[in-house]
Order: sequence, then C-alpha cells, then structure tokens
Amino acid sequence: MINEEIFEHFRITVDGGQSPMRIDAFLSLKFENLSRTQVEKAAKVDYLFVNGKNVKANYKIKPNDEIILYYDKPKTDYSIKPEEIPLNIVYEDNELIIINKEPGMVVHPSYGHNKGTLVNALASKLKDSELFQKDKIRPGLVHRIDKDTSGLLVIAKTEFTKNKLAEQFYHHSTKRSYNALVWGDFETDEGTITGHIGRNPKDRKVMYVFPDGSQGKPAVTHYKVLERFTYVTLVECRLETGRTHQIRVHMQYNGHPLFNDADYGGNRVLKGTTFTKYKQFIQNCFEIIPRQALHAKSLGFVHPVTKKEMFFDSELPDDFTKVLEKWRNYLSNRELENYLD
Repeated sequence: MINEEIFEHFRITVDGGQSPMRIDAFLSLKFENLSRTQVEKAAKVDYLFVNGKNVKANYKIKPNDEIILYYDKPKTDYSIKPEEIPLNIVYEDNELIIINKEPGMVVHPSYGHNKGTLVNALASKLKDSELFQKDKIRPGLVHRIDKDTSGLLVIAKTEFTKNKLAEQFYHHSTKRSYNALVWGDFETDEGTITGHIGRNPKDRKVMYVFPDGSQGKPAVTHYKVLERFTYVTLVECRLETGRTHQIRVHMQYNGHPLFNDADYGGNRVLKGTTFTKYKQFIQNCFEIIPRQALHAKSLGFVHPVTKKEMFFDSELPDDFTKVLEKWRNYLSNRELENYLD
C-alpha cells in the first residue's frame, strides 16, 4: 500500500543576488548532507518544489526562489518510547484492539510529533504483543484518522491480523461511517461526491480534488443528512475509499466545508447573518470545538481469525455534542423570535 504522506526535509529561499545554477548543484552546496543524486530522485517523484510548483533536477534557480524538498519518510528515524497514556478501549482480544480516539491525539509519530501519540500509548499497553517488539513507527496500524478527528480505530496485535485487516481496507470491504457538521444546507437528504483526490499542487500539506481525474486517486463519499440547522448541517458520511482527508476535501469541493476546519476554509463564517450577535455565536461555537467537526462514529469488518462480522459504534465526544446542542438552542430561539414577531 502506498504511503500518501510526505515530509518536508529542506527549505531555502534563494538570495536576491544569486546567479543562475542548476537546482541539484545549488542544494548539494547549501546542505552538506544532501547529494545531487538525492535531489534528482526527489524530483523524479515530484517531491521537489520551487514557488509551489514541481521542478526537475536541471531547473535553473532564480533570485528569491523558495525551494522545498520532501521525502516520503520522516526527517529522522523515531524510536518509539512507551508512554502510559489513558486510552478509551472499546474492545480487545488476542488479535486486535478497538480504540475510540480523543480529538487532539496524533495517531503515529511524525515530523514534529514524536511523543504523546496513540502509538506511544499502544507501545506501553501492548508491549507484549509481537508487533510492538520491534521499533516501528506504525506497528499494528492499518488505517488512521487525523489528529483533530475523533473516533474509532482498529489496531492489530499480530502480523497475521495486520495483513488480513490491511487487505480489507485495501479492497474497501470495511464499513465506516463518520458524523460531520458542515457549513450550509443541502437540497436533498442524500447524495454522493466523487472526484480524484491528491496532494494540492500549491500546498502539499492539504489535499485537492481533481474532477477530471488527471491526478490523484479515485474517491467516493456518500452522505446523508441527519439534522438541519439552516446555516450548518449534521451529516453522516460513508466511505467507499479511504483517501487522506477524504471527507474534509470532498465536502469543501461540494461547497460544504467542515465546521471550523482551518485547513479547508471552514474556520470562518460562511453562512448566516451579518449581525454581530450571530458572529459572536459562531465564535463561541469555534471555542467549544476548536477543530474540524468530524467523528469516526462506526466501524465494521470481518475478524481475521474468528471470521465473524464485527461492528462497533461510538458516542460523539463532548465538544461535538455541546456544539450541536448550542445550534439546537440557537435554532429554537430564532424560531421563537420569528413567532413572536
């Protein structure tokens, strides 16, 4: 399975008086631990950027060019240090464990996050399991959710179970549903969003929809309206595919960014009135749920050993529940004001 994550390793802005030079030669001179061959390899897989655009190794640099080079692995090799971090365990047996992840917890170590992650917690909790005997960055992980997304994750304890679960995720035979609070209202109660998803050419940290299929990978998201609040809507999303940021980028593409999703434009007032009181209400909501309003609510799969159908459902976390209640109260008060008028 292809790792869709890339990590920034080198960044430099060319001096204003710099004369033209091949970028591979320039970088190898500026960074003593970077060779021209490494630059060429990065360029071949579109990991070399100048001013936000892919360039080849023979690109001639110009004054004030901003250069960024990425690799598909972390900047340093991390040793996994076991940490005793409380986990919300939904289910556990000899083969796997189901965790209801809290919002704000990073799933696995990465550049800038080498402690306090779910994997650090699991390294302590599952120290006797075979997958946690070796120093791997992602032992037992077959899928992931974003740092600020809450919800259900399955983690394998054995190599056999990891491989069998990975097959199910690869073939999209797992059943996953998410609850999302998104901006705007929907004309229909159900719908499907399709569109290839890949790295945004202008910002590799976020994803982008390529509707013509020229880049990225196929992605399909089904949604169903659960509750309407006029300016925002609670929806259930079911995934046919599991692309990075799939729900977040598909909803943005469909004109409904997730509520308070800073990466995809949902952290500002997109629908509603211009009244100061309303703007303050939205700000109060943002403070209640200081993240994208997305929760991995249910998860289903076939147990690799028992062959039984497994299905798990979870409650929404407190911040999500509180912001929904705040919207319900707002809508009730608004309807009451209109009635009295």
